[in-house]
Amino acid sequence: MFIARKMARALVAASALVAGVPAVAADDYPARPLRFIVGFAVGGPTDIVARVAANDLGKALGQTVIVENRPGANATIAASAVARAQADGYTGLIAATNHTINAVLYPDLQFKSVDDFAPVAAIAVAPTVLIVNKNFPARNLDEFLKELRANPDKYSYASAGSGGTPHLSAELFKKLTNTSIMHVPYKGAAPAMSDVVAGHVPISFATLGSVLPQIRAGQVRALAVASPQRSPLLPDVPTFEESGVKDFRLDSWYGLMMPKGTPPAVLNRLAESLQQIARTPEFASQMATAGLQPITDSGPAQFEAQLRAEIALFSDLVKSSNLKVD
Repeated sequence: MFIARKMARALVAASALVAGVPAVAADDYPARPLRFIVGFAVGGPTDIVARVAANDLGKALGQTVIVENRPGANATIAASAVARAQADGYTGLIAATNHTINAVLYPDLQFKSVDDFAPVAAIAVAPTVLIVNKNFPARNLDEFLKELRANPDKYSYASAGSGGTPHLSAELFKKLTNTSIMHVPYKGAAPAMSDVVAGHVPISFATLGSVLPQIRAGQVRALAVASPQRSPLLPDVPTFEESGVKDFRLDSWYGLMMPKGTPPAVLNRLAESLQQIARTPEFASQMATAGLQPITDSGPAQFEAQLRAEIALFSDLVKSSNLKVD
């Protein structure tokens, strides 16, 4: 056992030297505090995931995990800092779905959204939910589609801003259902939701966490969720698949990424710890308060495949819809 462990450490060291980064052995890791960088302000869903995961991961690893917020430029400032960081397992990025969207909408980024990172694991997810004003003349997705097709170009939908997950969700829905709804972008989820509640813009494709209080209060009506299974936070609301719209699965994920070249032993250690944390009732409860669900089966290979598949999906969608962001 000792010899095998020693050989494993030697292999890790050799790999690290080839990659030009310091050697890090899983058995010795971590030897000092970690730092997770977040590209959004304090209090948002990405920040919430980062702080809960950092607290629990710190306990699991026996080291403090510091969360640092560097908002701006649609989270590309934070991502760029991590892409340039030393690949020693001590600096990570808590990323969200906009990380893959940025790869498509902003081709001149100073980093590659997958190739310049080492994906660790997705941690939590918030399904996209289709909501309408409580007075909208449709109580389910079938009635919603009939209303849109009977009144082409009559309706508009609100989003938290151009280029976000809700915006691309709506464009994907329009493509799959061959319907037309005008986009009205807002500067944030709160003003968008205010106008949907008021009926000024009667439709929105929104992240569940941002609209759950209004759904529960009866201010808006949820028609469908864009996830493989129904959300436990909205068990009575069907998925789009159940309602007849196939291949419409789009959500907001939150996950951990390290700089390219981080040793695989470190990535696996972090991923396994995050999986164990995500399976605890305490973590699930904390995520639920923000309208999120834990992801318990993600690791480096699965997460990287997910990122590449999303970039391909968004690339096709942007081209087919001629979507542009100023």
